[in-house]
Amino acid sequence: MRNRTLAVLAMASATVLSVCAQSPGAVKWGDVLQQPTEWYSSETGRKVADNILLYQRPSGGWPKDVDMTVPPVAPAPSRPDATIDNGATTTQIRVLSQVSGEPYRTAALRGIDYLLAAQYPNGGWPQFYPLRTDYSRHITFNDNAMINAAMLLREIAAGQPPFTYVDGDRRSRAADAVRRATAIIVKMQVPVNGTLTAWCAQHDAVTLEPRPARAYEHVSLSGAETTGIVRFLMTQPSSPDVERAIDAAVAWLTMVRLPDGQWARFYEIGTNRPIFSGRDGIVRYQLSEIEQERRDGYSWLGTWPRNLIEKEYPRWKSRR
Repeated sequence: MRNRTLAVLAMASATVLSVCAQSPGAVKWGDVLQQPTEWYSSETGRKVADNILLYQRPSGGWPKDVDMTVPPVAPAPSRPDATIDNGATTTQIRVLSQVSGEPYRTAALRGIDYLLAAQYPNGGWPQFYPLRTDYSRHITFNDNAMINAAMLLREIAAGQPPFTYVDGDRRSRAADAVRRATAIIVKMQVPVNGTLTAWCAQHDAVTLEPRPARAYEHVSLSGAETTGIVRFLMTQPSSPDVERAIDAAVAWLTMVRLPDGQWARFYEIGTNRPIFSGRDGIVRYQLSEIEQERRDGYSWLGTWPRNLIEKEYPRWKSRR
């Protein structure tokens, strides 16, 4: 019995060693930006970068929700599915910018050009570019889409590592894009009875009014997206408009904190009641009232603003 046990343990150890040997240094796509600097110049890092090159669309952007740690099974299609949603395009630019070599930096520059081309003249970003005819044409804060683009371009404009390779013209255009983004964000902050509050997850690209998206994403004030917006505004040069927007948003976030210490993803404009919705598109006021699939498949509640309110905002305020 003892010999059999030892044999089983030996086989298990050999299997573990074999798996490790097959995928040294493998990382999950969701962790690709959390690697040490040396990883991006390693064999594994370069393989991921090579995969990213294969997924780049003719527009210069990348699709979302694709595991790019593995190569595509076919050449990149020409369909217009490049987006800034769910971290797409900004993640790929960040990875490629940390890998030295001509093909990687060239592809990253094409990605930067994509972001600059996708921005509306008024400073906002749609979710997809080239534009589609659905709600994705709205200026999109949902899942930090616009904020990810603006934050990246801010670093590029400042010449922060690893973006020191970016030429002066692109850096200048990036700086202008960030200025326009800041200005339009301030304009879109929703007033209620004369008091500035927060932002919706998406706003009309022309009128700047709050707009719905999917059936369960209604016109509302967003606890999650407002947090990212405030963090971006705190990186911008001080001005009365920017400071007023930040102060008002933090005051609103503090006010709508729920008794259990969490925040709702969406609040009804005017009442600040948390709202929830299933795929039937009906607004509910209790999470338990929507179907289980939507309850489990969406981030309705969270602690997104906690660190902002308790630490980041006080530090920013002390420097004013």
